[in-house]
Amino acid sequence: MIDVKLNMLSDDELIQILKSGEEQAFTELYNRYWKKLFTAAANKLHHLEEAEDIVQQVFVSIWNRREELEIHSSVSSYLAVAVKYRVLKHLNSRFKHKHFSDIAAEEVITELADDSTQEWLEYNEVNRRLQQVVDALPEKCRLVYEMSRIEGRSHKEIAATMDLSEKTIEWYITKALKSIRTGLKIFFLTL
Repeated sequence: MIDVKLNMLSDDELIQILKSGEEQAFTELYNRYWKKLFTAAANKLHHLEEAEDIVQQVFVSIWNRREELEIHSSVSSYLAVAVKYRVLKHLNSRFKHKHFSDIAAEEVITELADDSTQEWLEYNEVNRRLQQVVDALPEKCRLVYEMSRIEGRSHKEIAATMDLSEKTIEWYITKALKSIRTGLKIFFLTL
């Protein structure tokens, strides 16, 4: 338990305390940024539940990676980029998985373009970089990742299709995600 009032600490100090597993530091960061991040996601997605899910995913990721977390910009910028990336990824997933009609897709693209040409360029750059990293994965690893993340198949379905165990599928996905994180790390540090 920490004797210091956490609301008096800087973001960087909270991150250092969070790295030691202190839940109260995490809660303080969550309380500082949740509303701002939720508002940003909701403004892009126009769907409150999806926006809430995305912000929750970002904070879950922070908690899960707390011990190795390295933030080279401000915590505020780091979180904003993390939410922005997940929103763009979610919008891309909408296009691929739900097969929007051309008109609906045009409306979403127009909304993105209306927000800012820079954001649209960043979206394309994230997609381009992500595709490069995915294309560089070993063949089986890439196939498993694409079946899971692009086609939306379960581990069980992929295992049956590829005649592999579910544990092997989990290993391939873990390996793919680790490679993708590493491949995109530099990109996000420069945003």
